[in-house]
Amino acid sequence: MSNSDLYSKLVLNEEKKRFELEVESKTAFIEYILSNENIMFLTHTEVPIELEGKGVGSAIVSKTLQYIKEKGYTLAPLCPFVAAYIKRHPDWKSILAKGYNV
Repeated sequence: MSNSDLYSKLVLNEEKKRFELEVESKTAFIEYILSNENIMFLTHTEVPIELEGKGVGSAIVSKTLQYIKEKGYTLAPLCPFVAAYIKRHPDWKSILAKGYNV
């Protein structure tokens, strides 16, 4: 499965306050909190054990960051996985909320 296949399935589950990506009948997700100031706090990323090592974590982070950028939000990467992703892909630092650094 290519990354573009993975990307096409990102779902914003507002009821559970998380972004979801279904792969091989399993669901990876990133939990979020959206503040009144349009800061998207990404608090937790979870990838099912069966999907680890397949690029699913990076795919869901990448797509979630794209969503945040398209909506004009800024990012507070509270999740260590998301922060590590941004360190590896510094172009995303442009959407960090004021006072946040990775």
